[in-house]
Formats: sequence, C-alpha cells, structure tokens
Amino acid sequence: MQSPDKNNKSGAQTTATYARGSNQSGVRAHNERLVLTLIRQVGALPKAEIARMTGLSAQTVSVIMRALEAEGLLKKGEPLRGKVGQPSVPMSLVAEGAYFLGLKVGRRSLELVLTDFHGTVVGRQAQAHRFPSPDAVVRFATGAMETLLADLPQDRRTRVAGLGIAIPFRLHDWSDLLALEPGAMDAWRDRDIAAEIAAQCSFPVFLRNDASAACGAELVFGDQNRPRDFLYFFMGFFVGGGLVLDNTLYTGRTGNAAALGSIPIGIEGTTVRQLVDVASLVSLEKALKDGGHPSEGIWADCTDWDIPEPILDAWLRQAAEGLAYAIFSSVCLIDFESVMIDGWMPEPVRARLVDYTSEQLFRISVAGIDIPQVRAGTIGPDARALGAASLPLSERFLVDRNAFLKG
Repeated sequence: MQSPDKNNKSGAQTTATYARGSNQSGVRAHNERLVLTLIRQVGALPKAEIARMTGLSAQTVSVIMRALEAEGLLKKGEPLRGKVGQPSVPMSLVAEGAYFLGLKVGRRSLELVLTDFHGTVVGRQAQAHRFPSPDAVVRFATGAMETLLADLPQDRRTRVAGLGIAIPFRLHDWSDLLALEPGAMDAWRDRDIAAEIAAQCSFPVFLRNDASAACGAELVFGDQNRPRDFLYFFMGFFVGGGLVLDNTLYTGRTGNAAALGSIPIGIEGTTVRQLVDVASLVSLEKALKDGGHPSEGIWADCTDWDIPEPILDAWLRQAAEGLAYAIFSSVCLIDFESVMIDGWMPEPVRARLVDYTSEQLFRISVAGIDIPQVRAGTIGPDARALGAASLPLSERFLVDRNAFLKG
C-alpha cells in the first residue's frame, strides 16, 4: 500500500484516505459536533454546563440538544435535584445512535469490528493468514461487513456511519522481513483497497496507517486524563508509532509521521539497526522458533501467553532498550512529557515492558534532556481496529478536542 501522498490513487488527505460511498448525507453542523465531542469526552452533562464549557448561548444549546435527541443521538438522564430552581437534566450519548466499522489489516491476521456510539465492540470477524494480499483483504472486508450488518436490527443498519481501515503503509517493502519470496507483496504498489471496498458500500471509507490509527484510538476512546503532547508506540508484528501534539494526532505530509519502527538505534559501518529489529513481535516469534518452541500462541491469544520466562524476559529487555534509545532520539526533537506503550500482548507483559523501558531511560540518561514519563496505553490489543472505527466517528461527529477547552 502506498503511503497517502499526491501520487496515491486513493486521493489521500493529510489525515486519512477517504473514499465516498454511494448514499451520503451532508457534513454535520460544527456546533452539533462540538456538543457531541464534549459529551463523549466528559460524560453526561446538562445544557447549562454545556453552554458554559463551549461558550454557546443557552438558547443555541437547547436547540442543538433537542435536534440531537430527536435524531436518536442523545438521551435524557435522571434530573439532578438538590439545587435552587428547576432540576437540571443531564444528556448522554445513545449507544445505538450510530455505528462504525473498523478494519485492521495485519501481517498475520485481518479483523473487522463493529462498534456503537460509545465505542463498545458489538460484533467482530477475524481471519488469520500467512501474509496479506489486496484481493484477500477486499474479499474478507466485504464478506465480514455483510455478516456483521446482518446481525444488526434492520432499523439500525442505516445508522452505520462509515468504515475505517488501519493498514501498514508501504507493505510492498516488507517481503524480506516476512520471509516471503521476492515480489510476493508487489500487488500492494498500485492497489487502492479503500476505493474498491467503498464501491460496494453505501457509506464512506477512510484509511490510515495502522500505528497512527492505534494512537487515534487512544485519543478518541482512551483515558482523557492524559498529557496534551505524547509519543505513542504500538507493539505489533512490527513496532509502530504515533505522535500527538496539542491533543491532535500528527500524521504528516504522507500520513506516515512517527514511523518509529524505522528509527535507527545503532549504526556499525554501513549496517543500520532499527527499532523494528528488536522491539517487534516478529523478533519474539523468531526467538521462540530458534529455541525450538511453538510460536503460534502469541498470535492466537493476546491475553495469555505461554512463553518460557527466559525467552520472554530477554525479549522484553531488548525491546525496552531499543524503545529507550528511540524515545531519547525523539525527545531531542520534540519536548513531549509522556510516552505511551500499547500492543498485542497480555496486560502483565505490557506492564513489564513499561517498567523496563522506564528503567532503561534512567540508566542511559542523556545530558540536557528531561526524561519523559512512560505509561501504558489504555486501549490494548484492539487499538488498531478501534482506531480504524474512530476515523468515520471523528470525521462525521467530532471536532478537535481543543475547540471547547477554554482554560
């Protein structure tokens, strides 16, 4: 898959490739999106509090809330009593108000999730493979969508607002690391799966780099008590990353910003060692195979790994050292205060990786640089698929988080 630049047939934008389906409504009014964004990130709120936080007039907020309630996107909660005057009524999102599809294209598997307006996964389809091909991805996506939508009640199918695709960019460059024959991934050079899938949909289709999408899931669905600027790592088959500046995901000119797997962590002569070489799950897979142990379990179940402790600990320490060098290289350029680490792994394993990485940062402390805080991501293994689903949600219902932060 080409990175989304001016030569990409997908007609990419700086945030995500977009392919329109056949039956679309207009763009939602800014103030409506502002209200929905605020309630999503803060929780149920009464009209007076929304007016105070957004700077909109009470009358404007009342009109918007009535319209969103009539549309089935908001609902009234129990009145809040105990204060002078009329009790205030908090309004919250209706889970069934909208649905979003998220497709994760991985090196070892495909996954399609259906989420509701709260971000809860209400349906899931998955398929393992040796490596992804464009034809297989399109077939899986169309078949899995049909299955998931068939499980929705008829009156809710029109509430599906779009499909997002999270996919590694430049897949054609990875044949060697996937141990494939030369040219096996060449079909990705000139295929536009977003457009091909959109041609069979009645809703828009969006596309983003998989690690950036995972970072986007943290912004939309994750813990809102987080720094405004942070660096993000997702540990998948290959490690990838994302960069958040002032509460906004920065994807860069080609959509491939914060390609942290490619960052050099050591150079000897003409040989460059990259983070992807030491901090990817493929290196853990190789260590298991070299030790005569089965490796299929790390892909089949991300909640409970049966891995010999010496192999797991050696990989975690190697990965943590690589992450630490990548973090220092990055913080020299952008003075972010926090790093988030997430991935396809059990929570206890992720916690150890976070601890080891923090220890490495203090061990190899660089003069003149403040050491950022290292913390675990809050989404987990579903981050790429949920990040994909967040693309149509963000595009059609949300505004930038800064739009209502008045100080």
